[in-house]
Amino acid sequence: MKRLYALRGATRCLNEAEDMVLRVSALYDALLGQNNLEEGDLVSLIFSVTTDLDADNPAAALRRSGRAGELALFSLQEAAVLGGLERTIRVLIHCCLEEGSVPRHVYQNGAEVLRPDRAGNSPPASV
Repeated sequence: MKRLYALRGATRCLNEAEDMVLRVSALYDALLGQNNLEEGDLVSLIFSVTTDLDADNPAAALRRSGRAGELALFSLQEAAVLGGLERTIRVLIHCCLEEGSVPRHVYQNGAEVLRPDRAGNSPPASV
């Protein structure tokens, strides 16, 4: 039996549309891969971006990468917090996993500092 879960993830990127497509699609692929998910298991995605990322919208970037074509996507601006991590895109994915699954969250490209307790399998920072 499946139930609804929420997955968290974050990545950092340059304020360039091409880099946003690359980073958002890599984060999406990692979240699906590490949780053995297919797009049909997903319900919705909510992205937030820091105020310094205005070159593109992460939801539009993900669609341009050829992913999430039928999913409900939403983007919003992250609250500006003094000392907050710059150039960061966060995602919250609502998905259906088998009951008892342990969700795997993904933090990449320097965003591991947001949740070091959940970032064990993320590659080293490159932004």
